[in-house]
Amino acid sequence: MPSLEQYQSRDLVAALVREIERLAPVEAPVKIMHVCGSHEHSLSQWGLRSLLPPQVELIAGPGCPVCVCPEHEVREALAVARRGALLLTYGDMLRVPTSEGSLLDAAAQGADIKLVYSPADCVRQARENPGREVCFFAVGFETTAAPTAALVQAGPPANLSVLTAHRLTPPAMALLLRSGEIEVDALIAPGHVSVVIGAEAWRPLVTEFDLPCIVAGFEPVDLLLAVREILRQLRQENAALGNVYRRLVKPHGSAKAQAALARTFDVRPSVWRGLGELPDTGLLLQERFDELNARVRFDLRISAESAEMPAGCQCNRVMLGQIKPPECGLFRSACHPLRPYGPCMVSQEGTCYIWHQYGGQVA
Repeated sequence: MPSLEQYQSRDLVAALVREIERLAPVEAPVKIMHVCGSHEHSLSQWGLRSLLPPQVELIAGPGCPVCVCPEHEVREALAVARRGALLLTYGDMLRVPTSEGSLLDAAAQGADIKLVYSPADCVRQARENPGREVCFFAVGFETTAAPTAALVQAGPPANLSVLTAHRLTPPAMALLLRSGEIEVDALIAPGHVSVVIGAEAWRPLVTEFDLPCIVAGFEPVDLLLAVREILRQLRQENAALGNVYRRLVKPHGSAKAQAALARTFDVRPSVWRGLGELPDTGLLLQERFDELNARVRFDLRISAESAEMPAGCQCNRVMLGQIKPPECGLFRSACHPLRPYGPCMVSQEGTCYIWHQYGGQVA
């Protein structure tokens, strides 16, 4: 396997940029959407957009699981914490705004809420607090759903329950492309997710929409390789599935992880914040795990009818690639990482947060 430094090589980057310039169309621009907050972070951190010809546009899609987690699921977590349970979740979820405040607000008011880095941390917390109810608010795409499934399959402590907020990415992208909400010429598929589900999971999008789709890693060379391959395919008018992250992503992914997902979850409709309810994109615990299901254990009955976006927030349009963050009038004024107004300014994988961190200019 090549060293990490090779994927950051100035010479390789320069050579790829020259090839991209040669392959770029002369007239109509090419719009390429990625579906991963880590891809957006890499693009911004390395300034890759500034290296590309103006007719090649890289657009951020709905690739941040914190951003698309709907308000009612955060309010479910708030309800659990306010009933005296120890609530555990990943750090970015603490500041997601809702009509009832954030988890961080609830902690300031006395709720016992702690951040964790893995399901193993949740098991440890449950064992260290045997006399308390402990709840893991489990959020994320397939990447974090697999460890949650492993936790459930391992048989966690009796005082630990799980509040799931997991979502599936390929079917969501298919639904959004089908609806016309997203209009792009090609896709860059997320590397972390694809380690679990495999590159082949993206083939149906290539077939149905005749779009090039390339699985990519997170270094500059990875992303530029994906762009070059997309431009080659568009020039040849031959949309295909590609994988330039073969050092970690296999065609069919991790059979062990996929088996754990299938044994743990049922696929159900799911609300994506700002995007609405998308059929067959959510993962809910199977009925045989009701004793671990926080929605059952705490009899949660919280409606999804409240407004999903605060007034004036355009995070939904940012996640659909319809506007860039600076085109929202709240960006860096009413909405700021220290006081996020919309969900895309909360997470380190949120497009607005990333654009703020790296200058906030229209690129």
